[in-house]
Amino acid sequence: MRPEPNTGEEALALKSRGGLGRVFKATGYSFAGLRAAIIGEAAFRQLLVLSAVLIPLAFVLPVSNLERAVLLLVVFVALIVELLNSAIEAVVDRVSLELHPLSKQAKDMGSAAQLVSLLMIVTVWLVVLL
Repeated sequence: MRPEPNTGEEALALKSRGGLGRVFKATGYSFAGLRAAIIGEAAFRQLLVLSAVLIPLAFVLPVSNLERAVLLLVVFVALIVELLNSAIEAVVDRVSLELHPLSKQAKDMGSAAQLVSLLMIVTVWLVVLL
């Protein structure tokens, strides 16, 4: 059974009206998401370890500021992609743990996005360093 969709008024009641309170709440939600990823997602922790190596390395390499920015950017993009991939997996699992072709497709696409972001790290770092 599906829940009834919210009316416009009900949806507005669930939304924050804005202001500084909204900023603080949003920041709290963001930190909660990071904490959940660190605690519950091994792939995110592994990527954090890789980032802990690559980010400082980008600052000691003899590269231009633009090259340094690109080296850092691809690392942060991979972290973002992993967070989104984990979010997709959580939503799919929340909907149903039943094996379903669309669930598999969604999870596989999220995984593929992460693979592409890791290939981007390798490619960019090789191009800049070689």
